Amino acid sequence: MAKSTPVKKAWRSLTWLGVLVVVLLGTLTAGVLFSNATWLPKLALDLEGGTQIILAPQVENGQSVQQQQLDQAVSIIRQRIDASGVSEAQISTEGSKNIVVSLPGKPDQATLDRVKSSARLDFRPVLIAGGPTNEVVGADGKSTPAPSPAPDLQATPSAKPTNGSDLAWVTPKLQAEFNAYDCKANANKTTSSAPTDQPLITCDDQNTVKYLLGPVEVKGQDISDANAGLVQSSQGVTTGQWAVNIVFNGAGTKAFADVTTRLVGLQGSQNQFAIVLDGKVISAPTTQAAITDGKPQITGNFTETTAKALADQLKFGALPFSFKVQSQDTISATLGTAQLLAGLIAGLIGLILVAIYTFFQYRLLGLVTIFSLVVAGVLTWLTISLLSWHYDYRLSLAGVAGLIVAIGFTADSFIVYFERIRDELRDGRGLESAVEAGWGRARRTIYASKATNLLAAVVLYVLAAANVRGFAFTLGLTTIIDVIVVLLFTHPTLQLLARTRFFSSGHPLSGLDPQALGAVYRGAAQFRAPTASVKAGTAARAGKEAARRQTIAERKAAELAGASTSSDRSTEGKDS
Repeated sequence: MAKSTPVKKAWRSLTWLGVLVVVLLGTLTAGVLFSNATWLPKLALDLEGGTQIILAPQVENGQSVQQQQLDQAVSIIRQRIDASGVSEAQISTEGSKNIVVSLPGKPDQATLDRVKSSARLDFRPVLIAGGPTNEVVGADGKSTPAPSPAPDLQATPSAKPTNGSDLAWVTPKLQAEFNAYDCKANANKTTSSAPTDQPLITCDDQNTVKYLLGPVEVKGQDISDANAGLVQSSQGVTTGQWAVNIVFNGAGTKAFADVTTRLVGLQGSQNQFAIVLDGKVISAPTTQAAITDGKPQITGNFTETTAKALADQLKFGALPFSFKVQSQDTISATLGTAQLLAGLIAGLIGLILVAIYTFFQYRLLGLVTIFSLVVAGVLTWLTISLLSWHYDYRLSLAGVAGLIVAIGFTADSFIVYFERIRDELRDGRGLESAVEAGWGRARRTIYASKATNLLAAVVLYVLAAANVRGFAFTLGLTTIIDVIVVLLFTHPTLQLLARTRFFSSGHPLSGLDPQALGAVYRGAAQFRAPTASVKAGTAARAGKEAARRQTIAERKAAELAGASTSSDRSTEGKDS
């Protein structure tokens, strides 16, 4: 005999659930065996500890650090860290001077570099370019180190420069300083805080070329977007070289167009426009044409990792000033394993209380609730572990609280469904029919309830502070998993149990005994008398249960019917 349609649907749903669990478990197992995944989720800063970096801002002489600039830097650093996939990081200011960055666990070097790099990007015209050493060739053909600039050399331009490419910037003293500059000797010199309205002597990031650059003509703050990609030739063929594509805002587009239009007509080194990152030239391309669309491309010795890191730094904005790493230390957990253990014990207590309630209220039907919670727990564990591996998600104490709260929310779905089934049994339906009808009624309520929970979690995640987002994330995740479990496990399981003799016969321990539920109510304020086989106590409880579940309209109808019956009896008495 062929299986009925509900049974086929039930087995199909359970099969999909099994496939989902196998895929998640297989992926995590592969990650543990062949990558750096772990069976348990990674813990956040408050439970595991991590690395603390204190950054001290470097400003030009005579300037002071403004609180607004510090707040801007905190926001940019947080965006960079979030873009790298690290969650539950803490970024704050220390007084009005430093920025403190606390990262959970042991962050990799790329993440540390993102935090430490100020990514102050400037565009300067090239005045002079030369070799990286300070050696000059004399009349005899021999190379000798250039002498230090004499103190009496002219330091101010003899004529006011008309633009950034004007050679009037190159004073005798500046020329002497350029000649005496050695890239290797000044490799660790900080030039990122150099004045933006004055020329700059620096080298490229590989210390192979020495530059004398004009004042800043386009600032990094004018960048509205940046992304990394492979360079393509004019025929659309990928060259395999990584580059950073920049998009300027309106002001940056105009300034960049004006500069490149001027540089096109110049010769030699003056035709170059240097892209300076933290005081080092990362690229100094020649200007082949005026770029008027505000979309230049940075090329250089980029790898995929360095190109994406630079793009993220520029995309989220250049910092208002450069930073010096004042200290980098390993810190212990702010809360520790004791609080985590307390949270897990609280969750276990909550689970036990839910189990006690369901067994008391629903007898052996409560086993469906317990197994549903176990399935939800397995899916949650696998999902969070995979997120920890692939996206570096970390579970904080707030996230643990979200998981504990989810136990009650998940049990609510089962209770709504069970009560709808029991209502159908009270109306005189058979168990199989009651399961299908009850699911049709409960499904709408469950969807509406979970949609509200998910919306609340999304709003909380978007608007709340960083340390509360862990709670919002786990709450939203468990809400989605709850719906999956109800659809693919709880309902199919009840469809199959409804065909078993134990539950379909209404055994008193099943929790679905029609007589114990008061299945004497027929609707529209009509009742049928209990059969003789029903015990007096059971009949009384059933009558009370049926009366208690009447709607207001049905109760009024019953009262009117009772009043009408009393009036008829009174009339009959008078007539007699």
